[in-house]
Amino acid sequence: MEKNRRAFIKKLGLISSAGLIASSPVSAAIQDSVTEMDEVEKKYFTINILQTTDVHCQVHSHDELFWENNKAVFRKTGGYAHLATYFANERKNNSNTFLIDTGDMFQGSELSVKTTGTAMVPILNELGYDLYLPGNWEVIYYKKAMQTLLGALSAPKVCANMYHDMGDNKRGELIFQPYYIWNIKGVKIGFIGYTDPLVPVRQSPNYSKGIVYTKPEENLAHYVDLLRNQEQCAFVIIVAHLGLSQQLSLADMDVCKGVDYILGGDTHERVRKPIQCKYAKVVEPGAFGSFVGKLQLTIKNGVVIKDEYLLDEIDADNYAPSPKMEYIIQNNESPFQEDIYKVAGYSTIPLYRYFVVENPIDTLVLDALKWKLPQIDIVLSNGFRFCPPRVTPDQTGNIPITNGYIYDMLPVNSIVRTAEVTGKQITEWLEKELNNVFAKNAIERLGGWVIKFKGMKIEFNAFGENGKRVQKILIAGSTIDYNKIYSIAACERDGDPGDMLCRIKKVVNAQNTSFTLHSIMKEYLSAESPVTPTPPLNAIILDGPQTLLSQVTGVEYSFR
Repeated sequence: MEKNRRAFIKKLGLISSAGLIASSPVSAAIQDSVTEMDEVEKKYFTINILQTTDVHCQVHSHDELFWENNKAVFRKTGGYAHLATYFANERKNNSNTFLIDTGDMFQGSELSVKTTGTAMVPILNELGYDLYLPGNWEVIYYKKAMQTLLGALSAPKVCANMYHDMGDNKRGELIFQPYYIWNIKGVKIGFIGYTDPLVPVRQSPNYSKGIVYTKPEENLAHYVDLLRNQEQCAFVIIVAHLGLSQQLSLADMDVCKGVDYILGGDTHERVRKPIQCKYAKVVEPGAFGSFVGKLQLTIKNGVVIKDEYLLDEIDADNYAPSPKMEYIIQNNESPFQEDIYKVAGYSTIPLYRYFVVENPIDTLVLDALKWKLPQIDIVLSNGFRFCPPRVTPDQTGNIPITNGYIYDMLPVNSIVRTAEVTGKQITEWLEKELNNVFAKNAIERLGGWVIKFKGMKIEFNAFGENGKRVQKILIAGSTIDYNKIYSIAACERDGDPGDMLCRIKKVVNAQNTSFTLHSIMKEYLSAESPVTPTPPLNAIILDGPQTLLSQVTGVEYSFR
């Protein structure tokens, strides 16, 4: 309809310029036709809602992994300059377009860290988003910086479950407005925002100090009622950063009655076909700017009569970069460019972090830790998701690992810490960590992947009974001894108790080393490059494939 109207008006302009509209009756008739077409458009039209999420400050196009015919293939995708072109095309094709980002926009790269996130502000504002939701990593620079960064964005922010902490964990007012209404041609589309309430557990506790998080189910029914009945919205959408498992669970709860869609984020899942739950459809559009979720709604007489969803791949070869966006990125990056692109070492194999159990990137991190700390029994690395792949070799024939890519892998340059634990503590901790990933009840899943380790080998049933998943543990080739003391090393988390390391409670003899994750990585690569971080099968899944790409089960969905 929009295209037809533009074409019609364009023809009128050509006729007029040729002097063919000579009489006022004809002109009046044409004006009546335009007015009539406008009225028809108000009664029957389409709108597009575009969603990005979990871009993690990946400003440039990058290698991306796809799982096709049971093997990994790679294409160049993403980059804000390419996204800018995609968005411009979409808005040109349909002016009734609404653009949303649902979080993790200020963490994930050296450029962001060196500028405390401020380099991302002009980039995001230039893209012209219409609405934002804070993700779990927006607190990376602490509460005040989060407020300042999000406040510098030109579009509204929504989140109905983040409150000011008034002391003793007593909640004050909401930090952001809970909902937003888009009024398009007299039709209201309502958006309610929810971010991950487990941020203080999943991230370093001090990051979110001063914030009280609540579960979405505490006030969701109230806001759905407000939007549906008081504001009379034709369509209600939850914009969420909860993780796909949590979003599916929420869509099955009675409090979600009246919600049409959940546009989700956090777990980097690529939902190509909406997952229909009891009350709402759930989608999630991947990560790193490699995809845009496109929800198209057809509206007739104020009622949404049809919804269609596409996951659009931002293939860098198909969308020419926006020159203006390239200039903004280059201008922001130039002061740090020398360090960002300095090569620290090389890999002989592709680097990625997509499999739930083991990946080359995590293997690289663990190899570096064990190389630096050979006396430690077990080195640990958290179950991170972020970091786009790197597979393209340079003139050496190997894949360059730059200082900037070390930040992509490990955005927080944490101090490495050592401690001692018993075999019993390790076993109980492994059971808890596996339940965080594979819990039958989605509410219990924390959103990360299996913890990574070197110096220990385990076999486990991912979909087994809670507390009984681990079938075998070997440390230095011997069966774990419950009473024996083992040394461990991992990164320190800002705000954790002194007797906790990598979520293992009541560790003893904990002490910080004099080096950080980044310093170890650079030292290791300088000494050992080129490296070949092939996953060594330290964690063997007995009831699923080693190439498991998602925690989500029981619904029609597969990562690809």
